[in-house]
Amino acid sequence: MNESWMQKWEEVKNILVCPTDLEIYFTSDEILGQKMEVMEIGNVSLPSGKVVVRDPLVSLNANQSPYFIQAPKGNFPVTIAVVKSEDWGNRYAVVKVEFTKEKPVVYREALVGIEELEGVTDEDFFGFEVDAGLGCIADKEVLPFVDQFVDEINVDNVYDDYFAGLFSQSYKDYPNNQREAGDWINWTVPGTNYQIPMFASGFGDGSYPVYFAYDNNGEICGLYIQFIDIELALSEEDEEDDLDDDQPENFIFSKN
Repeated sequence: MNESWMQKWEEVKNILVCPTDLEIYFTSDEILGQKMEVMEIGNVSLPSGKVVVRDPLVSLNANQSPYFIQAPKGNFPVTIAVVKSEDWGNRYAVVKVEFTKEKPVVYREALVGIEELEGVTDEDFFGFEVDAGLGCIADKEVLPFVDQFVDEINVDNVYDDYFAGLFSQSYKDYPNNQREAGDWINWTVPGTNYQIPMFASGFGDGSYPVYFAYDNNGEICGLYIQFIDIELALSEEDEEDDLDDDQPENFIFSKN
C-alpha cells in the first residue's frame, strides 16, 4: 500500500460497497421466502485489530497481509446468519463480527492495500479465496502462534489428523445447523487464549467478499463476510430452471 493506492481507494471506496443491507440477514425471520436463523459461535480475538479473513486450511499463516483498515482491539462476538432452505439445506449465508451496537449504514469492502483499483465498477469485488470449504477470522498478531502450533504437531494432514476431530465434536455439542462432520468451531490456539472462529463457506469453494460496516458517525461497527446473496442465488436458480424448460429432453450442454 502506498500514497498512490490510497488516493485511488478514496476515489472508489464508495463504489466498492455492498448493495445489500447485510444486517437484514440477522434481523429477519425470512428473506424472499427463505427462513433465516441466527447462530452465536463465541468470540474472535483481535489483540491488534489487524484482521485477516482466509481459508484456514489453505492460507492461515503469518505471511498473510491483514486488511489495511484497522478494526477495534479486543474480543468480539461472532454470529452466523443461516438460511434454512428446502433446496439448499442449512447454509451459512453471512458471518458477522459485532464491534458496537450501532446500526450499519454502509458496507465498504475490506482490502489489504495491493488490489488493482483502476476501472472497478459497482459489480466488482475482490474477496478472499476458499479452496477447502472453510473461512475463518483471525488477527495478524495471532498467526505466528498458529504457525508454531502446526509446526509442533508435525502431522501429515492438519485437517484429517487434528481439526476433523474438533469439527466432529462441535456437531456433537451443538448439532443445530451442522452436518455430522461439523460445520463450525471456535478454535482456541493451543498455548494461548486467542480464539479463531472457523466456519463452512456458504456453497463451498469460491471467492467471497468481506466488508467493514460503518455507522452514521462514520465509525466501524462491524465486519461482515457474505457467503450467499439470497436474492442473487434465487434469481440464478430461476434462470437455470427456465433454461432447462427451454431445452429438448435429451439436449447435451457443451462448453465447446
